[in-house]
Amino acid sequence: MNAINVQNLTRDYGLGKGIFDVSIQVEKGLIFGFLGPNGAGKTTTIRHLMGFIKPKAGSCQIDGLDCWKNRGQIQERLGYIPGEISFFDDMTGREFLKFISSYRNIRKENRMQEMLERFELDPRGKIKKMSKGMKQKLGIVSAFMHDPSILILDEPTSGLDPLMQNRFVELIAEEKKKGKTILLSSHMFEEVERTCDRIGIIRSGKLVTVDSVETLRERHMRTYTVCLDSPETAADFARDFDGKCDGNHVTVAAKQSLETIFMNYYGGEKIEE
Repeated sequence: MNAINVQNLTRDYGLGKGIFDVSIQVEKGLIFGFLGPNGAGKTTTIRHLMGFIKPKAGSCQIDGLDCWKNRGQIQERLGYIPGEISFFDDMTGREFLKFISSYRNIRKENRMQEMLERFELDPRGKIKKMSKGMKQKLGIVSAFMHDPSILILDEPTSGLDPLMQNRFVELIAEEKKKGKTILLSSHMFEEVERTCDRIGIIRSGKLVTVDSVETLRERHMRTYTVCLDSPETAADFARDFDGKCDGNHVTVAAKQSLETIFMNYYGGEKIEE
């Protein structure tokens, strides 16, 4: 069963802005990576899933519930990190987390404390004095501390240093092992490659591809033929690089990185070709 189901979702803001006929299915227990630059439609899609926007056309469901009609019920079970996090700046981090705990009726703080320690966050200071990275950590803690079964994460590592980004990737891997379903919108290609089962690339509000990382790599496989100075050297080269040898010629296949594949879809006029 699909935990997240988006069917032909459309929201036209005019002048080519919005999302158009977007369809995404995320099976339970899998991680879906959502790639695209700012303004491509990722956040608009996510806001529909959160029930913040009513679809103009199409539909979206989480666990079989309509995201607009049942938004309150859905939000109770979700973990969510928005692309731009808004806090009550006059609160301390601890006060904010207690507010979220009360809102979600969380009675034990074990998970919250675990997350604070994992991301080395001291929540005692005023939020308005926190750095971008500290605020992002606070958002991560508040999204995960009630142990949700489904998570929708919009640029979750924005502002984090490489060490904390790596800890977040480790956290996602752990959550996947627990059977959590995650939709991850990100600009971090390594983050997506290391965590996601399937990937959707959105361009100008339209999905241009949805597939597994491995299938995308195979589809964008490049082959190269090199000529070496002797059959013996060619044989050694073929053995080292898993190539096919024909005399002193060797043909090798090279898989592209996810970043290179992404840029193929955003290569200006090349995409039209």
